[in-house]
Amino acid sequence: MMETDLELIDNKEKKQYEFHIDGYTPRIEYIKSKNDEIYLTHTEVPSALEGRGIGTQLVEKALIDIKKQNLRLVPLCTFVATYIKRHPEWREIILRGINV
Repeated sequence: MMETDLELIDNKEKKQYEFHIDGYTPRIEYIKSKNDEIYLTHTEVPSALEGRGIGTQLVEKALIDIKKQNLRLVPLCTFVATYIKRHPEWREIILRGINV
C-alpha cells in the first residue's frame, strides 16, 4: 500500500523533516549551515512502516522543500544519495563539488 498525500513537517526544533503516520514518525535528520547549506544526515523509517514507499516519499518531499528554499544540499545519508543517483534531475540542488 502506497501512501500518497503525507504532509511533510519541518520540525526545526528537532532538526528533521518528518511524517506522522499511525503514531510513528519517519524522519530525515538534517543540519543547516548559516550559508544556506543543508546536510541530510540520516533517514529513518520505523520497521512497522517499511515497504510502503514512505522513505522515498519523505526524500522526495524534503528535496522539494530544499529546492523551494534555495538551499544547497549535501546528502550525507546513503538513502538520500541513492535516491538522487536514481533521479539525477535532483543533482542541480547539490552543493557544487559534492559527488553523489
